[in-house]
Amino acid sequence: MQGYSEHYDVVVVGAGHAGVEAAMAAARMGLKAALYTINLDLICQMSCNPAVGGIAKGHLVREVDALGGVMGEVIDAVGIQFRLLNTSRGPAVWSPRAQADKKAYRIKMRQTLEAEPNLRIKQAEVVELILEDCHAGDAAAPSYGAAPRRVRGVRLRDGRTVEASAVVITTGTFLNGLVHCGEQTYPAGRSGEPPSVMLGEALRKLGFEVGRLKTGTPPRLDRRTIDFSQFEEQRGDPLPTPFSFRTRAITQPQTACWLAATNAETHRIIRENLSRSPLYSGKIKSIGPRYCPSIEDKVVKFADKPHHQIFLEPEGLDTNEIYVNGMSTSMPIDAQARMIASIPGLENADMIRPGYAIEYDMVQPTELAPWLETKKMRNLFLAGQINGTTGYEEAACQGLMAGINAGLRVMEREPLVIDRTQGYTGILIDDLVSKGVDEPYRMFTSRAEFRLHLRIDNADERLTPLGYRAGTIEEKHYQAFLEKQARISAATKFLLSTRLDPAGPAGRAIYLKLGLLREGGTAPLTGAQLLKRPEVGMEDLLAWVNEALARQGLEELGGNAGGLFEREEARRIETDFKYEGYLQQQQKQIERMRRAEARVIPESFDYRKISGLSREVVEKFTKVRPRTLGQALRIPGVTPAAVSLVNVYIEIFQRRGAEQPSA
Repeated sequence: MQGYSEHYDVVVVGAGHAGVEAAMAAARMGLKAALYTINLDLICQMSCNPAVGGIAKGHLVREVDALGGVMGEVIDAVGIQFRLLNTSRGPAVWSPRAQADKKAYRIKMRQTLEAEPNLRIKQAEVVELILEDCHAGDAAAPSYGAAPRRVRGVRLRDGRTVEASAVVITTGTFLNGLVHCGEQTYPAGRSGEPPSVMLGEALRKLGFEVGRLKTGTPPRLDRRTIDFSQFEEQRGDPLPTPFSFRTRAITQPQTACWLAATNAETHRIIRENLSRSPLYSGKIKSIGPRYCPSIEDKVVKFADKPHHQIFLEPEGLDTNEIYVNGMSTSMPIDAQARMIASIPGLENADMIRPGYAIEYDMVQPTELAPWLETKKMRNLFLAGQINGTTGYEEAACQGLMAGINAGLRVMEREPLVIDRTQGYTGILIDDLVSKGVDEPYRMFTSRAEFRLHLRIDNADERLTPLGYRAGTIEEKHYQAFLEKQARISAATKFLLSTRLDPAGPAGRAIYLKLGLLREGGTAPLTGAQLLKRPEVGMEDLLAWVNEALARQGLEELGGNAGGLFEREEARRIETDFKYEGYLQQQQKQIERMRRAEARVIPESFDYRKISGLSREVVEKFTKVRPRTLGQALRIPGVTPAAVSLVNVYIEIFQRRGAEQPSA
């Protein structure tokens, strides 16, 4: 087209954790992609905590990796402390977390982007979308909606225009960002960086439902001024659990974190200065994350608590900067300094950066289809905090899905939608588009109906074939995945069919452990029967299994030098056997949910023509436009009776061979 300075298949706006995943996904699919950011030196900047993963968040990173994203590989390369959380509980909620070297993460991510031949990274501010009217028959695939207009490109602040077949907006906290630190308030996307005001106003003018949310960050301290002898040291796991299925080992140096706590004096200082806090003075009117409140919020809402935990976390191996996790605040700087000094060990701590709160614009995610394309504008996708979420991991999985679906849109292929039975990524997106948000959304394992099915160890089995079909998984990685699945299958068959001899060297120790050795002989048990006993783990059987399968020539399946099975593959096999009954029960529940999801509601369905639906329910259905009966059931305030009524009307019109009631 004439008048455009550059031409791309996919343009991504914003280079945070959502933006880099979106851009890499489109580029790996073979499309010409460009990533626009206000500052190239701060690509994937960790503006808040220098860590990746955590409860449920680690699941999301594993799923990003399984689908061909880059977050897992990058954190594995620069992580400085790895911990597998929740190991005292069942494997459904085990979740990896890693402390990051903040600067190294940013540098490694940029190197990863620059190594992708189909991707260009650009420093410029996008201020406007270029639109055109759609024409009849324009829809690339029947699953897509029929929005009246579509995006054809973007306009930059310097006046240039860039043509794009699809645009992904991932602006984080930059849309009309406003920073609060005590009585001081100033526009910023984050401290020291300008906000994106013009693009925020452009989205409002296009008619999107825009809201305001808040998040915050704690002060950073100088390590040299801290007395660490006053705190409890926390080391990482001696054998780190990687995030990426492709990482063979964590090789970089590891470091410690420290556990601390506030006290009565800290709380007194906070209470005395509450009138100066923008959170309590009325300056901040937007909603912050309920599950991660500021320290002043904790002191007010949990007044009976004598102390609150905080963690001192290094921001890297070559910096003295320490992140004070658990002390997010927007209190005045002088009050922050007194709060810190009230904690033994921090009396002389030098504050490098104060904490602050930031308010920003978001678009209500009910404006989106389940593949993250806006309903109002074709070819426009939104991902990350602009959709009302918080957290690097929540942003990354959305960015990846938006990038994949922008690419599929350009290629005129059907969108990729991950459902709630396939991954936490599907749960997150379904929650957003079905329910909307009234506070920043964070993923929890409790949001998953089928937690035992959605474990970190089987994310590749659930999602890697989808990534391969979409084009984000390289052939060599897909072959490695198939070899791993073959190893697991071979071991599973062996354990089901082979009995361990109690008289053999491997068997005697195990049967003794179980108290099953008897005079006159002991009936041998299969490996599967042994694994179902709580006293026996896969590590007890690993040498026996590896030796037997090696005799069958199965080492050619690609196992590592230490044996046919890597640690996580062995865990995966053990979990499947120990929880077999529960998994079978969940599979039945999954099939029931899938049947509900299979009944599609036509997009043009006119709910006003269904007698018996309340006005409120009609409004909810019309706003969300659920794709299936299953999604309709998850809309807040919609009853099963209302969904049953919709189902009846669909069936009636299908039996009559007539069209669905439509507007």
